[in-house]
Parts: sequence; structure tokens; C-alpha cells
Amino acid sequence: MMKSLRIAGAALLACLSGAAVAETIEPAPLNEVWLNGGFYTWHFQRDKDLNGANGGLGAEWRFNTVASVTAGRFYNSDRAYSNYIGAYYQPWKVGPVRIGAVIGAFDGYPKMRNGGWFPAAIPTLSYEYERVGVNIAIIPSYKDRLYGGISVQLKLKAF
Repeated sequence: MMKSLRIAGAALLACLSGAAVAETIEPAPLNEVWLNGGFYTWHFQRDKDLNGANGGLGAEWRFNTVASVTAGRFYNSDRAYSNYIGAYYQPWKVGPVRIGAVIGAFDGYPKMRNGGWFPAAIPTLSYEYERVGVNIAIIPSYKDRLYGGISVQLKLKAF
């Protein structure tokens, strides 16, 4: 547990220190829709036999250069289905990589509120090039209810 906290803390510190030297993104309107097939997660708790192939279906509408909204469904780490809804806010960039967080809600984790909805704030990095992109999320662990890790979400621009 302490090792996973150190890894998550180091990853968060890297994001925050990157934000300190990052450029601020000028907010401007956009209209892009991205589709994804879920996530792949490398869990900090390697001994828990968690599901790292979190397939699903999701969408993201980037309506601004610093903000977007997202929703979807995926097969989670506890081998149950989860739904999510959230908003990305990524006001900084280092080169082509956006830095910020997604704030939202999830359900479907049996040990967290008996599978009900709960809020989450997750540091994220995003890279988009023409019609392909990737979101990388640094998911913190929460007691024995949620297992942290680094999630990678590939996405394709629909329009």
C-alpha cells in the first residue's frame, strides 16, 4: 500500500511540476467528438489479481481548448461494469501534451458505496494528433475499496 502511495504521489508530483513549467493554454471554442474503447490499467497493487483490460465504450466532447465532457461504460478492475461521467479541465500544456484533471463520478465498484455512484478527481494528461489521441490518468488508491493505477485510454476523433 505504501509503495503504491509513493508511486501515485510521484506521478502526481511529476504532473504538478510539469504544470509549473508548462505553458497556459488560451481558452478557445472547439467542436470535436472523440470515441474510445475503454482503458488499459497498470495497477499499483500487483498482488490483487485485478482486471487491467478495462474494455468498454465512451465518448468525449471537446468544446473548448481547455475543457471537455466525457461519459461511458467499461468493465472495471473488480470485474464488474462501471459507468462514468465527468469534465476534463486541462489549462496547461508541455509541448503537445495537455495537463489537468477530470472531475466526475463513477459507479459499479462493489466495495465503494455498494456499487453506487461516487465522486472522483483524477490527474490526467492528454495528447491528440489529427484523428488519434490518448488520455493517461493517474488513479489514486482509496483504502481497500478502489485500487489505483495508471490508465491509458486510446481515442479516435469521430468529427
